[in-house]
Amino acid sequence: MATALVALVAAVSVSTLIGAAGLGWTRVVGEIVAQLTGGVSPLSEREAAIVWQVRFPRVVLAGLVGAALAVSGAAYQGVFRNPLADPYLLGAAAGAGMAATLVVVTAPSAAGWIIGPLPLAAFAGALGGVGLTWVLGRSAGGGTAVLLLSGIAVAAFLTSIQTFAQQLNTDTIKQVYTWMLGGLNTSGWHEVLLTLPYITVSAIVLCLCGRLLDVLAVGDEEAASLGIRPGRVRVLVLLAASLATAAAVAVSGLIGFVGIVVPHVVRLLAGSSYRVVVPLSLIGGAVFLIVADQVARTVVAPAELPIGVITAFTGAPFFLLVLRMNRGRVR
Repeated sequence: MATALVALVAAVSVSTLIGAAGLGWTRVVGEIVAQLTGGVSPLSEREAAIVWQVRFPRVVLAGLVGAALAVSGAAYQGVFRNPLADPYLLGAAAGAGMAATLVVVTAPSAAGWIIGPLPLAAFAGALGGVGLTWVLGRSAGGGTAVLLLSGIAVAAFLTSIQTFAQQLNTDTIKQVYTWMLGGLNTSGWHEVLLTLPYITVSAIVLCLCGRLLDVLAVGDEEAASLGIRPGRVRVLVLLAASLATAAAVAVSGLIGFVGIVVPHVVRLLAGSSYRVVVPLSLIGGAVFLIVADQVARTVVAPAELPIGVITAFTGAPFFLLVLRMNRGRVR
C-alpha cells in the first residue's frame, strides 16, 4: 500500500509538472511554491490557469477514471470467479456508446444545457445496459453463465442500434468514434465534480466487500454455511461496480483493458486476497491511467492520441498473456 501511494504521488507530480504547453517543470514548481507560500509566481496569469484549470483537473480526472475501471474490474472478477472479466462485461460500454451516439446525432449542440448532454446520456446508457442485462439474466434463470450470455446479447443489440444511428447520420461518425476511443478532455473541474460522488461511494462499498469476495471464492455453499448470502453480495457488488463504470464512461468515453491489466498486476505483486486486490487496484488504476494519459498528450505534442489507443497498446498483449496463464481455469 505504501509503495502504491508513493507511485500515485509520483504520477500526479510528474503529470502536473510536464505537459504539452511547454511551461517548464521548474517554473511550474515555482508556481506551486508561490501558491503555498504566497510568494511571486514565475508564471503569467494565463500560464497559471493552464496548470490549475486544465492540466491538474485532467490529472485528477484520469486518476478517478482509472481507479473506477480498475476497482470495478477486480470486483467483477471476484463476483464471476473469472480472471478475464472486466468493467464492460455486462453491457455498460455498449449502453454508453449507444446513448452517446444518439445524443451526438439528435443534439449536436450543447448550448443551453446546464450539464452537457453527452456525459448524462452515457451515464444513463451504461446503467441501462447493465440493468437490461440483469433483468434478462434473472428472467432466464440466473446464474453466472446466463448473466454473461445476457450481457453479450444486450451488447450486440445496443451496438446494432448505435450502428444504425451512425449510418443515418454519417457526418457525425468522426465525433462518435473520437468519443469511443476514449479521452479526458476537461473544461476545468466540472467533470471531476460530476463523477467524484459516484466513484467515491462505489469505491468505499467495493473496498468494504473485499472480505466477502474472498469468501465467495470458495463457493456459494461454503459461503452460505458461514452465514453469508451469496446472491445479495453479488447484487451489491455488481451495482457498485456498474455505478463506478458508468460514472467513468460518462466523462472519458470507452477506455479498455484497465480493468484487466491492473488487478492482475496487483495479484502478481501482492497476492490474490480481495482485501488486498480491491484497494490496491483502486490506487493502481489511478496510477496506470495517469501515466497513460501523460503519454497520450505528450508523445505527439501538440497533437494528442486517444487514451484508449495507449491502454489498448499495453493491454492487448497483457490480455493474451493472462489468457494463456489461465487457460485451464477460464470457463
